[in-house]
Amino acid sequence: MEQLVIRDADVVDGSGEPSYRADVVIDGGRIVSIVKEAAAAGCQRPRAMRELDAEGLVLSPGFVDMHAHSDLALLRDPDHSAKAAQGVTLEVLGQDGLSYAPVDDRTLAEVRIAIAGWNGSGDDVDFDWRSVGEYLDRLDRGIAVNAAYLVPQGTVRALAVGWEDRAATPDELDHMRRLVAEGLAQGAVGLSSGLTYTPGMYAPDAELTELCRVVAEYGGYYCPHHRSYGAGALEAYAEMVALARQAGCPLHLAHATMNFGVNKGRAPELLALLDEALAAGADITLDTYPYTPGSTTLAAMLPSWANEGGPAAALARLTDDAASERVRHHLETVGSDGCHGVPIEWDTIEISGVTDPALTAFVGRTVQESADARGESPWTTARRLLLTDRLGTTILQHVGHEENVRTIMRHPVHTGGSDGILQGTKPHPRAYGTFPHYLGHYVRELGVLSLEECVAHLTARPAARLRLPDRGLVREGYRADLVLFDPRTVAAGSTFADPRRLPTGIPHVLIDGRFVIEDGRRTDVLAGRAVRRAPL
Repeated sequence: MEQLVIRDADVVDGSGEPSYRADVVIDGGRIVSIVKEAAAAGCQRPRAMRELDAEGLVLSPGFVDMHAHSDLALLRDPDHSAKAAQGVTLEVLGQDGLSYAPVDDRTLAEVRIAIAGWNGSGDDVDFDWRSVGEYLDRLDRGIAVNAAYLVPQGTVRALAVGWEDRAATPDELDHMRRLVAEGLAQGAVGLSSGLTYTPGMYAPDAELTELCRVVAEYGGYYCPHHRSYGAGALEAYAEMVALARQAGCPLHLAHATMNFGVNKGRAPELLALLDEALAAGADITLDTYPYTPGSTTLAAMLPSWANEGGPAAALARLTDDAASERVRHHLETVGSDGCHGVPIEWDTIEISGVTDPALTAFVGRTVQESADARGESPWTTARRLLLTDRLGTTILQHVGHEENVRTIMRHPVHTGGSDGILQGTKPHPRAYGTFPHYLGHYVRELGVLSLEECVAHLTARPAARLRLPDRGLVREGYRADLVLFDPRTVAAGSTFADPRRLPTGIPHVLIDGRFVIEDGRRTDVLAGRAVRRAPL
C-alpha cells in the first residue's frame, strides 16, 4: 500500500493552467498517482497507509527560492523554519559572487569576514570543506530544505587573483576557468557574481565573458548582481545581456529591481530591454522579492577603492582620518560605486543587525537618526559602526518603488527570490515572508497575479531554469516536494517591526514525500539534500 494520499486538494500544478480537484498519491518520495475528481466519480478512490484531508487547501509544488543567503544557516540551524514554514523546498545558494567554496585557508578567512553580515562569522560552523563538491557533500548529510549552489565569481577571483583592483594575468584567468569548471563538474548549477562587491567588481567584461563560456559548456547559467541598481541601472542590465549573449550563456538577473529616485517608474524600460533580447533569441530569466527596501551590509556602500586588498585593508583605511574623509566625500558627494553611483542618503540606511552586542542600540534606527541623537555627523556614526563591528553591520536600504516591484513581477520570465539575510536583530522581513507575501498580498489582496500564474512563477519556472526534470510541477513521477496552503488566509507574518514571525495559512510542507511542516509545526525531519546540476 502507498505511503500517503492527499484527498480533495485543489491542485495548482505549477503549469499556469487552471486548478483542478484531485486525490494525489505519494510513495517512495514521488507522486505515483493523481486521480482527478471527474475520473474518480463512481470509482474506488485510492487508499494509502495515511490519508490527509485537504478540503479547502491548495496543493502546489514546493516553492523555489532563486536567491537565498542560507549558505551557513542550513548547517547551523536544523530547524530553518524561516524558509521551511514558507513552503520553500529548494534554495539556490552561492549568491552575489561571494560564498565559502571553492576556497583555501586564506580566502576562507577573508570571505568569512567579508560576508559576516550576510551569514554570521561562522564560528559555530565546522568548515570541513574547501571545494564545491565537498560543500555539497556536507549538505547531503541532511538539511531542512534542498539546496543548489552557484560558483561565486568573487570568491574564485580572490583565490586566483586576490583582492586587488587589476586585470587578471593569462595564467590567473586560466586558473579561474579551471575553478569554475571544477565547481560545475562537481554539481554547481551556474556562476554568480557581485559586481558592486569586492573583489568581483574588479573583473572586466572580457574576464566575465570567458568564465561564462565555461558555464555554457556545462549547461549552467550566469546569475549576476550587476554593476548598478541606481544611476546607470539600465546600462548595467544591458551590459549583462550583451555579455551573456556573447558567451552563449543563459542569464538569470538577480533581484532585478529599479531603485533610487533616478529610477522611479522606469521598470517598463527594463522590461522593454529584456523583451527585445528575448525576441532575438536570448535565454533570460530574473527573480525579485515583493518588497521595496533592499538589504545588504553597511560595508557594501563603500567605494570599491576603499575595499581593495580585502577586509583588513578596508579597516585600515577607515582607521586613517585622511582616507576616511575621502570615503565620506565619495559616499556623500560623488556617489560611491558601492552605493550604485548615487550619493548616499543616510535617512534611508536603517541598521538591521550588528555582530557586536555593544552596538545593539543602533539597530532599528537609521544612521541619520542615530547621528542626530549623538549630535554628530552621519559619517562619524557609520564609521564607528564599520570599525567597531569589523564590517559585520547589516542594513535595510529604503530606496525602492512599489510600481516598479509590481510591474516586474508580472513579466513572464519572472521568478521569486527572497534575497533573505537571516542575520541581525531586525532582518528584512523578506527572509521569513517572501513567498506567503506573494500569495497573500499580491495575489489575494491586490490581484497583481492570478494564483495559477503566481505559483508558476515560484515553482515550474525556476525549476526549468535550474534544469530539474522532475521538480516544479505536480505530475506523476515527479518528486513529492509539495506545499498545502489555504488561499483565503495565507499571509506573511513577518513585518519590519517583527521580522521573524512565521507565516499563516501554510499547514503542510513535504520534501521527498516527508512532512517537514505538519499541522503548521516544524517536524524533526531533515529531508533536504544538495541538488546538483543535471549533466547535458
